[in-house]
Amino acid sequence: MMNCLQSWPEPVVRVQSLAASGIQAIPERYIKPPSHRPLSKSDFSLPQEVNIPVIDFENVFSSDHRLRDEALRCMYSACSEWGFFQVVNHGVSHELMKGVREMWREFFNLPVEVKQEYANSPVTYEGYGSRLGVQKGASLDWSDYFFLHYMPVSLRNQNKWPATPATCREMVAEYGREVVKLGGKLMKAFSMNLGLEEDFLLNSFGGEENVGACLRVNYFPKCPQPDLTLGLSPHSDPGGMTILLPDENVAGLQVRRNDSWVTVKPAPNAFIINIGDQIQVPLRLPARSWPF
Repeated sequence: MMNCLQSWPEPVVRVQSLAASGIQAIPERYIKPPSHRPLSKSDFSLPQEVNIPVIDFENVFSSDHRLRDEALRCMYSACSEWGFFQVVNHGVSHELMKGVREMWREFFNLPVEVKQEYANSPVTYEGYGSRLGVQKGASLDWSDYFFLHYMPVSLRNQNKWPATPATCREMVAEYGREVVKLGGKLMKAFSMNLGLEEDFLLNSFGGEENVGACLRVNYFPKCPQPDLTLGLSPHSDPGGMTILLPDENVAGLQVRRNDSWVTVKPAPNAFIINIGDQIQVPLRLPARSWPF
């Protein structure tokens, strides 16, 4: 059993390389059952203009009680009815957000042998990966990823972060610092909405010094049969919350509300917030992504 956990049960295929090979049909391992396949626009029961709520986060801590109360009310409603929302005016530099996107695109466009230096294993999943789980013959998603630990500091190992592009380690550190700071503010807002002390949830997750924070970058290569597969299968996130930086040019995230999948339309310079399994109020809604 320990040997199984130390390595993948079969050779790992990089989806980006598979897509670049010019195949016209995707391998059977990536084909999802009909009930799990992406939906066409005509399959949606909700109007296409429906979107998850967008919240002006600056108002949550406004000295204007009217603005603050309205922002908190909107956040409470979003958490209760959707489990997802977007935040704008969140305090993270737009230039940093743009730079991080470009830097990771540059990483995934590096030669595969360079990326392979950071190939991960099922031990911690840290590094460059293309699958989750160790079941032999398991169904696979049409995506590659990079995963790393950022907090607590005791788990942080910058040697496992890419050295190329040259700006990567410095930018990941800055981005991690700013997003963790945003996460702390979101925890305070959640606590306030639950009638708790402002620091209750943050302290419950270890406080500022010991809160857990990981970074996962998903790369979805172009797919010759996007109607048969998904970039990420339907799932809920196991942590407290996920702070997602989307690609503003590609609407690939769907969230489930009632019995319908809703395609999220990213607002400019926004983060998408997903309430995780450890902070449930009172609905828990799954998400998925599909390739193009």
